[in-house]
Amino acid sequence: MQTFTLDPRLAADTLPVARMPSSELRLMNDRRWPWLILVPAQGGLEELFDLPAAAQAALNDDTMRVAQVLKRITGAQKINVGALGNIVRQLHVHVVARSEGDAGWPGPVWGHGKAEPYDARDLQAMTARLRGAMGAAS
Repeated sequence: MQTFTLDPRLAADTLPVARMPSSELRLMNDRRWPWLILVPAQGGLEELFDLPAAAQAALNDDTMRVAQVLKRITGAQKINVGALGNIVRQLHVHVVARSEGDAGWPGPVWGHGKAEPYDARDLQAMTARLRGAMGAAS
């Protein structure tokens, strides 16, 4: 098994939030959408089917937990979940809170405009809120 190393683009575009049972939970540094990324903590993965069945189930459990928490704390109308990997090959799962009237509604978030990074205060508040909600969901 290869050593886990976070893809440089994911490292540049996201911020650490928490360690989940199967993956790292990271926040996309774009305040236009509450957007989380789950990255399985194993090296050499590109596709969901690269994971053994038990690890697939664990990643799915983490994804559903994150999606439920994100919907609850944001009041989003829709949670989008996807594992595209067309630009960043390393296996990662996007969990994005969407609401009618958001910056890209109803289109996809990918490639829509320019990212608007969190300021330090809002970033701290968002990560604290996520960590608190994830702890409460345990």
